[in-house]
Amino acid sequence: MSQNRTFYAILFALALTGVALAILRHLTTGIPLLPGQEQSVWLVEARIDFDAEGGPVTASFALPEMELPGFDLFEEQSASPGYGFAILTSGRARRAEWTKRDALGEQSLYYSAQLVESLRDEDTHVNDPVDRGRRQSDWEGPQELAATEVLDDARERSSSARSLSREVIKQLNSEASQNAALLRSSTAERAELLMLLLERADIPTRLAKGLYLEDARRRQSLTPMVEFFAGDTWVLVNPQTGEVGLPPNFVLWHRGGVSVLDVTGATNSQVQFSMIRQTVPAVQLAQAKGRSSLFRELGVQRLPIEEQSMFKLLLLLPLGATVVVFMRVIIGVQTSGTFMPVLIALAFLQTSLLAGLVSFVLVVAAGLALRSYLSRLNLLLVARIATLIVLVVFLISAFSIIGYQMGYSTGMTITFFPMIIIAWTIERMSILWEEDGPTEVMKQGGGSLLVAVLAYLLMQNPLMVHLSFNFPEINLVLLASILAMGHYTGYKLSELHRFRAMSDF
Repeated sequence: MSQNRTFYAILFALALTGVALAILRHLTTGIPLLPGQEQSVWLVEARIDFDAEGGPVTASFALPEMELPGFDLFEEQSASPGYGFAILTSGRARRAEWTKRDALGEQSLYYSAQLVESLRDEDTHVNDPVDRGRRQSDWEGPQELAATEVLDDARERSSSARSLSREVIKQLNSEASQNAALLRSSTAERAELLMLLLERADIPTRLAKGLYLEDARRRQSLTPMVEFFAGDTWVLVNPQTGEVGLPPNFVLWHRGGVSVLDVTGATNSQVQFSMIRQTVPAVQLAQAKGRSSLFRELGVQRLPIEEQSMFKLLLLLPLGATVVVFMRVIIGVQTSGTFMPVLIALAFLQTSLLAGLVSFVLVVAAGLALRSYLSRLNLLLVARIATLIVLVVFLISAFSIIGYQMGYSTGMTITFFPMIIIAWTIERMSILWEEDGPTEVMKQGGGSLLVAVLAYLLMQNPLMVHLSFNFPEINLVLLASILAMGHYTGYKLSELHRFRAMSDF
């Protein structure tokens, strides 16, 4: 009896500690306990990598403006130990400059910015002066003729600079046009090709590069755009799709012909972007960075963006584990593997529920069919599992290619599934089929999918995502509930029908 009291006292202490720490974090940092009470902030991190040659190094990197259409630059900082750092401003153009006297080997520089969504949609550059200098192409006779024919055809179908640019993009995207194919083969960059064609039509252009903001994305690059002068204003257009205007969740990072990144004294320079969407209280957003506290110093938000994106998913795992324990211990649902449903739910978060279900069922069904043939070969267990892994890779690749050819981009997301776990699942289901029959396979397979769907619904809930990422101590409450359910020795709800007759006595 005393041991049970100690156990329940520990559970109560865990739950109370989790709740108390969450409330204390809320009071000290100002992060609301409920979602929807904050303003969205995009944390964008640029990572610059290069190989220093052993002498002085200077790295110059284009920065976004302080006021952008649709966004405000709230805060920026650099994390590059050992390097001098300065932000140089020339008019509205801004560049970050890192310097070091001696550097050798692989180097990494970091620049991070907080972008706050604003109601300002107008572009401060729409009335910029026009540079009448034309770009010169190196096209020869066939390319010159192809460019002339493309422009002539586009002029016949247009009446303004806007419509002309749209028609030119249609021509360039046409797979049936030999002229467009010839021009595409001569100029690799679609943005550069569009600018050359528009300037041949006496329409001034300039290059713009921006970043599509998507939550928890890593290793992204800038997307080239084209701005053309339409009589009295500059207009942004996507050279790939022909979409005119600023796309949603798109931040203009750089404008003009100056390169985004220049590094002297080094080779193999490149820049990649990571981003994550967070929420910040509106009151603190209007002020400088909030006052420092232990929670802020030890929070997940202090990590680099790439690690934050990873932890945003990892911190949802305790919630999925709680669902599995509840469904197995309290409800009595049978699953194939103990925590396979959690992995399936994580895969659904990367894809979508319907696409994930269809993909999983197709891969497992095809794997079971192949496994039935492998059983006739009398292979050893290790060889059989390894063969299944190889076959699962081929199955996933085949379904991805077939889905892509049919126009379903979700087919490419099958690769998010844990392939080794799927191979083990196929092996377990096959053995279960041989020993207990297809009914038991359907029961456990259906139970796994049911638990995975329930875990997915909770793990993608905005409230759960908000609490798990901003208040990770809440997982202590989940830990207490898991320990409590692990101490349960009563009847499962699915077993109650077996004892219904006892209620008559």
